[in-house]
Amino acid sequence: MGGWKRDRATNQEGLTYAGLLMFGRERSILDAFPHYHLDYQERFSSDPDQRWDYRLTLDGKWEPNLFNFYYRVYNRLVNDLDVPFKLDKDATRREETHVHQGIREALVNTLIHADHLSTKSLVIIKSKQGFIFSNPGRLRIPIDVLYQGGQSDPRNPKLQKMFQMLGLGEKAGSGFRKILRAWKEQQWFIPFVSEKLDIEVTSLLLPMVSFIPENIEKELKEIVGNNYYNLTELERIILVITHKFGEVSNTDIQRYRKEHPTDISKCLKGLVDHGCLEKSGHGKGTRYNLPNQGQLDLFSLLNNSEHNKLSSEHNQPSSEHNEPNSEHNPEKELIDIATPVREKKRVSRELMITTIFNLCSNGYINLKTLH
Repeated sequence: MGGWKRDRATNQEGLTYAGLLMFGRERSILDAFPHYHLDYQERFSSDPDQRWDYRLTLDGKWEPNLFNFYYRVYNRLVNDLDVPFKLDKDATRREETHVHQGIREALVNTLIHADHLSTKSLVIIKSKQGFIFSNPGRLRIPIDVLYQGGQSDPRNPKLQKMFQMLGLGEKAGSGFRKILRAWKEQQWFIPFVSEKLDIEVTSLLLPMVSFIPENIEKELKEIVGNNYYNLTELERIILVITHKFGEVSNTDIQRYRKEHPTDISKCLKGLVDHGCLEKSGHGKGTRYNLPNQGQLDLFSLLNNSEHNKLSSEHNQPSSEHNEPNSEHNPEKELIDIATPVREKKRVSRELMITTIFNLCSNGYINLKTLH
């Protein structure tokens, strides 16, 4: 399984890091991973003074290795799913639905892709609105590739192998596609992947709510006023997505719409100009949120988690971001960078490589856009 290894040079044998994380005792794990922390919370109460209804964390009452954590948490995640079981061709009830499979994949992916050397905690939250799976460490593949499926680059391949040998987890990036399939079948909001680049934490939100509930539309009308009735379909969808996730980018909107990113950008600018959205950041880091709206309930649960606070250095305001920004045009910036190549029929290989690196320095750019 990869949990025990022999060094061929010294002929010494011993436990691997993967074996320790998967089956080790708490004290041994903490000796190797001083900041190792697992945190599962259930939050159903509307009482702000009640921080959680149930919590499983490192408290000395159980051996908090990944094997034990998985089986304790998975059963609680799915024990009250209000999803009807389907019958197979022999009219026998299947043991699990696609939603059960999706939640299992989300849990396994969180454990095997986490950076267990990070000072941040691995946090999983179950609430009335859905689930949050948050692990320390950034994505190792572009978000676009993640949603397309078919590719995988696990941070801990030996852990992945162990879960696969237990009959858990998928190869070649098919696990996330199973999550997308399950949520589409239920007509719930598409799973939402968020990267917090400043603290290097990746979160997967699995909302268990329909796409445009009546109460949300009513709330949007109250926020944007009479402007709501003059909005296009794309503009309304953008507002709904922003309402649900609290803060979005152009790339996030592309998960739900087929319009060109430039058209989405123009639509977002129009919503900002009309006061329907507020804008922060610039370039690839530009984010949008509704005026006077707090973060999504799911995100606020994560941010209020006791073991997932930002350090004081991350909470210090940056003078760079406090200064007023001049009008920013990301598309023009890219064209300016590409000018030395665009204006010539043939260029040197070195210039081409340098230009491509400069174009991609702030984020991923697909081949079609480069052409």
